[in-house]
Amino acid sequence: MARQLREEVAVALTSPIGTREIDPAALADIEKFERLLAGYLAGEINEDSFRVFRLNNGIYGQRQQGHNQMVRVKVPYGHIEPDQLEMLAHIADTYSRGWGHITTRQNFQFHFVQLEKVPEVMRLLASVGLNTREACGDTVRNVMACHLSGACPFEVFDVSPWAEAAYRHFLRHAYAQRLPRKFKINFSGCATDCGQAMFNDVGVVAVNRPKEDGTVEQCFRVFIAGGLGANPHPAIALEEYTAKEDLLATAEAILRTFDHYGNRDNKLRARQKWLVDTMGAEELRQRILKERKFLMASVTWAQGIPQIVQERGDAPAGINTAITPTPVGQDTGTNIKLTRLGAYNRWEDANVVRGVAKGTVSCYAFARLGDITSAQFRGLAAIQRDLGLDVRVTNRQNVVFRNLTEEELPEMFKRLDAIGMAEPGAELARDVVACPGADTCNLAVTQSRGLADDIGKALEESGLADVGGIRVNISGCTNSCGQHHIADIGFMGVERRAHGQSAPGYQMLLGGHVGQTEIQFGDKALRLPAKNVGKATVRVVGRFANERSAGETFTAWLERVGGAKVIGAELKDLDEFPTPDASPDFYIDFGETGPFSAEVGEGECAAS
Repeated sequence: MARQLREEVAVALTSPIGTREIDPAALADIEKFERLLAGYLAGEINEDSFRVFRLNNGIYGQRQQGHNQMVRVKVPYGHIEPDQLEMLAHIADTYSRGWGHITTRQNFQFHFVQLEKVPEVMRLLASVGLNTREACGDTVRNVMACHLSGACPFEVFDVSPWAEAAYRHFLRHAYAQRLPRKFKINFSGCATDCGQAMFNDVGVVAVNRPKEDGTVEQCFRVFIAGGLGANPHPAIALEEYTAKEDLLATAEAILRTFDHYGNRDNKLRARQKWLVDTMGAEELRQRILKERKFLMASVTWAQGIPQIVQERGDAPAGINTAITPTPVGQDTGTNIKLTRLGAYNRWEDANVVRGVAKGTVSCYAFARLGDITSAQFRGLAAIQRDLGLDVRVTNRQNVVFRNLTEEELPEMFKRLDAIGMAEPGAELARDVVACPGADTCNLAVTQSRGLADDIGKALEESGLADVGGIRVNISGCTNSCGQHHIADIGFMGVERRAHGQSAPGYQMLLGGHVGQTEIQFGDKALRLPAKNVGKATVRVVGRFANERSAGETFTAWLERVGGAKVIGAELKDLDEFPTPDASPDFYIDFGETGPFSAEVGEGECAAS
């Protein structure tokens, strides 16, 4: 069987592939997967053992069961190259549905890949320097960083090479394989926290430490034990400042402490965040610091500035004093809509970030619902290669081109428009984030992607899609893969009962926020029928747009008008189900044809 699989791979590799030399460690992973897959298919390896192995290699079972698999491709800190984008296009066409999905953790996912074809996909990915290793399972997951790191006018220093160093250090690390539960690391270049450090197991934020002589020293503030899911926990500071030289050792000490004390008997209480509840924050801190103190005795001790940081440098992009920095997605203190007319002007106002040293700029390509077709993958690759740009994928499921010049912007717009990715929506109200939902996920209750599309259409029709300073996130269940807890307007899929029937519904949360090294989880407003969520969103966004003062955030506005409960009470008329005979669509989820049924399977990766 293993020989047959290798022969099939050899045939597959006659199609366009990358020219990079495959890393020997990656090749060993692939060959091991081939051998164990052959044993599994022959009935020689039991289901439970193979499932754990499969997940640790980034291959996740789907709701459709059988041999349908989701392949999760890691993109450390979101950095992607042209040949990699072209390979993702090939995989989308050849093995999946003709498109891929950007996740909120800077991964790409491809669904309906047949299990027998996974080794082929792995080899193709490896030929362009990509891998699926530890993208799922109880491992150190993809290491994230803010997508403008190295190009942001506000950063303390560039955290990109630090994220790369962490990724390299923990990939295949002995302690990163069979943890009590998954473990997530995020980097942010400043306290604005676009990298979302405040709800992760390890959140790393670049800061300046004041010195007695009046100067400052670049260092980190490390946060620990954050998490979302059904019981969200804010991350807590480990210590006031962590020297650059101590960062990797600190991260490993946190990982080892979690491995030692994490709950291996109850998956629902296994994440690092629960250690704060069981042993207390101060005890957890002291155990981590003690672990770091003696880590030098280990062969994995990584002291000093990592080599990749020394090679690339981490100097901040800096502010160009000739222009005013304009962070995308933040309220500019103007009014509801973008003020300039014309497709190009609207795109420039919404999707372009200025303020980087030497006058360079960055721009967003809008991926609706986080989806990118194979044609769009190839179009993005062509733009990147032709203009010599740096490209990152974002935690809001878009793509950002960096290191542009002002003169290149019209060409960027023209080429993005040609592939359907120039909509002025990235980071604005229309940029709705959603998990894959019940389309493919075993754990999802509702079709979150369908709702995201419906909300987007409702905002467009109401003229509110261009409102800035407001973010909408959707999860198809309690596990918060769509990060509904930290959105201005968040929705969590739930089953409702009305007139004796099951129906798709959502819990609305309001006021979630991450920034300035603080986190606030959204408060419950009310539950709604799925088919009324779009109307509720339009009413909330419309009221915010009409009532906010110049520069007022959604969080500040919400507090001023009385909070989530007050807004929820005003929407109570939408929490009504008509009878099944009068409106049968209320009992059918988005994209479905038959009656709603909350069929939740056995989870593999997200929550179990």
